[in-house]
Amino acid sequence: MQHPENDSKYKGLTVNQGVENLPSVNPYATFRRKKTVLSPEAYFEGIRRGDMTILSQAVTLVESNLLADQAIAQKVIEMCLPYAGQSIRLGVTGVPGAGKSTFIEALGTELCRMGKRLAVLAIDPSSERSKGSILGDKTRMNELSAEHNAFIRPSPSAGSLGGVARKTRETIVLCEAAGFDTIMVETVGVGQSETAAQSMVDYFLLLQVTGTGDELQGIKRGIMEMCDGIAINKADGNNIERARAARVSFKNALALFPPAASGWQAQALCCSSIDHSGVLDVWENVLDYIAFTKRNGYFEQKRTEQAKYWMYETVNQALLDGFYKNETMEALIAQAEQQVLRNEISSFIAAHNLLTEYGRNQKQQ
Repeated sequence: MQHPENDSKYKGLTVNQGVENLPSVNPYATFRRKKTVLSPEAYFEGIRRGDMTILSQAVTLVESNLLADQAIAQKVIEMCLPYAGQSIRLGVTGVPGAGKSTFIEALGTELCRMGKRLAVLAIDPSSERSKGSILGDKTRMNELSAEHNAFIRPSPSAGSLGGVARKTRETIVLCEAAGFDTIMVETVGVGQSETAAQSMVDYFLLLQVTGTGDELQGIKRGIMEMCDGIAINKADGNNIERARAARVSFKNALALFPPAASGWQAQALCCSSIDHSGVLDVWENVLDYIAFTKRNGYFEQKRTEQAKYWMYETVNQALLDGFYKNETMEALIAQAEQQVLRNEISSFIAAHNLLTEYGRNQKQQ
């Protein structure tokens, strides 16, 4: 490029030519490193000896939607199953802002100092628009992340309902086989519909904060009926008296519910994740519940029911995947969608026709 400023009439002024534009792509990056996939036996051996890197890779494999990854993951899970089931599984839910991550860090730090091995499975909500997740829970748990006996794994919900990811159940099996004796599952906090989360843990804890509504909020069915205990968090500073008042309200609300199948009467406690006050009281309540349900036989009964529940959930998910990933159905689904958009056919008839065609297609195969 020529610059008029370099003309001889402009004395003492010179503009350099500069350099050519460099390519935006690194010319030295001639290849992309391929993902290392181990054999099922190698994953299993690494998990059993407590290798956190291999455990993380195995969890990623379990969460993958690739058929090749799923085939390996299922073999790894099958090998780990005999070594699973020996942990205490604690689910933590609550409205956004209730302090779930802070509470888990406070309790988790105390447990690690007691010699416990803790795995935290934090479920992060996925965007309905971009389908992405921040996965920032590990970053927020700075103190717990530094504990040698702690393993924190954030996972995207990926559109799964119930406050957990679809593969959280399998991840619990891997963590238990790795020797973790305490598993905490932090849900996305979706409100009053967390059946999936409750169906994979032993004790389901509902975190509450003051100022969320009057006593009628506590009487509402749903999440309140599923929880095994309530902890009013942020009971510190000027909020202590309000937290105590909220505890009384929730305690009265819990008394109005019919007895749970376990025979356990859920309690309401106060705690502060900031100064760790009352946190170990919540843990003592968890241990009391575990001991109580093991004595009356409900503990094993619940885990058996959970196994049956997830068998049906796996079947349902496989049927959905088979329907939407069928090559023949993809074109028919797109066609039916356009017919619905043009008001040529109702949504219900379109769905009926698609299911009928899918059934016919399966018989032909």
